[in-house]
Amino acid sequence: MSSANTRARATRPAAKTVGRLFFMDLAAGRIFTSNPDGSDLKIIVNEGRKLPDGIVVDVAAGHIYWTNMGNPKANDGTIDRADLDGTNVTNIVPSGKTWTPKQLQLDAKNRKLYWSDREGMRVMRSNLDGSNIETLVETGHGDADRPDARNWCVGIAIDVNGGKFYWTQKGNDNAGEGRIFRAGLEIPKGQTPANRRDIEVLFDNLPEPIDLDLDLGNRIMYWTDRGDPPRGNTVNRAPMDAAPGKRKEPEIVFNHLMEGIGLSLDLENKRMFLTDLGGSVYSANLDGSNKKNIVFAQGNLSGIAYAEIPTSS
Repeated sequence: MSSANTRARATRPAAKTVGRLFFMDLAAGRIFTSNPDGSDLKIIVNEGRKLPDGIVVDVAAGHIYWTNMGNPKANDGTIDRADLDGTNVTNIVPSGKTWTPKQLQLDAKNRKLYWSDREGMRVMRSNLDGSNIETLVETGHGDADRPDARNWCVGIAIDVNGGKFYWTQKGNDNAGEGRIFRAGLEIPKGQTPANRRDIEVLFDNLPEPIDLDLDLGNRIMYWTDRGDPPRGNTVNRAPMDAAPGKRKEPEIVFNHLMEGIGLSLDLENKRMFLTDLGGSVYSANLDGSNKKNIVFAQGNLSGIAYAEIPTSS
């Protein structure tokens, strides 16, 4: 390559992006998008009562993906995909393949989706087209285990370079049975999703941990908890790698939520976005300061995702 071409490439301006939020109203089956301050609020998908819960944005492909819980008493959960403007809705994981899919995460490097399956009592993954569905963890099996909320997998987060995934198990309402786990992205040879021996319990006796997100640069995990105060209806954070026996009580960085659910970190701008079933979207700095209620009274809000979207200008 010539030095002129090298200089041209080095001085080429970076592509312009704009931050957008995407979040779900599970009560009415809607997907919203807005600016990070809550302005320019739009409904881009209106699917009816399929109970959408988790959402991720694949900026490279120009897609959003989301989970639909369906009827928690039936094996009818689904995962759908659409363009960023909500058009071209396509079902990629059909009914019968996952029971009650909850939070969803994107492995952009390996082009995979990861999700927790609540009444299915599993953590699962697939290719982006919904093929090659795998079960990574199975916490219970069959109708006898299904009613036990201690088996319910809800939140999910992934550390691709670290080779680990993290998930929450909610427990019964306000029973102090919530837990956060970690395991390897690949099942150890000779083991199964039900008996794998590399599972670590990172935190237990939590009110009701729900969605997870990771600050991998600082090795800190964040999660919402929808249990009762003082430890519930909060956003919490804690070190990811503290040794057993040396883990301090999680730090509460946001409280007074109305059934906190969705969580998405914008690490570049050192802020977080979160939702609650009371119909609000909030923003705050990562330490919980500068709290703002940016959207309110929009149904029962569940999952949320923040993304930097390229602009044409």
